[in-house]
Amino acid sequence: MSEHYYSKNPHVESKPRKWNFTLRGHLFTFETDAGVFSKSEVDFGSRVLIDCFELPEVAGDVLDVGCGYGPIGLSIAKEFPDRTVHMMDVNDRAMELAKKNAENNGVQNVQIYESDALSTVKTDQIAAVLTNPPIRAGKETIFKFYDRAFELLIEQGELWVVIQKKQGAPSTFDHLSKMFKKVEVVDKVRGYWIIKAIK
Repeated sequence: MSEHYYSKNPHVESKPRKWNFTLRGHLFTFETDAGVFSKSEVDFGSRVLIDCFELPEVAGDVLDVGCGYGPIGLSIAKEFPDRTVHMMDVNDRAMELAKKNAENNGVQNVQIYESDALSTVKTDQIAAVLTNPPIRAGKETIFKFYDRAFELLIEQGELWVVIQKKQGAPSTFDHLSKMFKKVEVVDKVRGYWIIKAIK
């Protein structure tokens, strides 16, 4: 099987690079590498999700599933310093980069650790889950993310997903509608849907 960015240990040769990007009005310096998702810039889908996200009114932590080198989780943590943001990925290289990027950008209210399909989440007070799911992992894997997110969220907690229409946005909407009290499409931009589901 070919290797993807959701592999635990990418064997592709390391080619680190560093660049700047502004998210939610904050300038970040990101260090990235080969073997991680969208290593050259913050991908468009993640940017749309970051821009659209609104913190739920309920108190609790935020969870970034499939954090990669950290743009979603770090930008939310920077914006809301009184909330703890848990950032998780299965890719060891991505997690090391996320930790480095948190330190280099002065973001301290984060916890970054490995978790496959949300199996080792280190909090039971999750108010919001954000994810730009790894489409190549397949629908079954992604739907497991959604199911586990529902279990982990506190009452009135919210799941925020960015996904392209052609890559399964309608089926994601339908699947979430079977579990969550309210599901809505917050925005549609260039084929990307931002879906918010409230428990």
